[in-house]
Amino acid sequence: MALWLLFGVILLSATGILALTFGPLRAATNVRTIRIIAYVQYACALLLLGVRLSGKA
Repeated sequence: MALWLLFGVILLSATGILALTFGPLRAATNVRTIRIIAYVQYACALLLLGVRLSGKA
């Protein structure tokens, strides 16, 4: 159960960061870096989902 909650938190965090980069943070000088952080979070969430569904965790 805790892994599903962690998966949800990671997704919410990445979505929030990505939404901010297309909104208020659009003009920031390091917007690419912030978006990369969000994409890495999505990759981690997908990895966690894959491990969870395969029964390894």
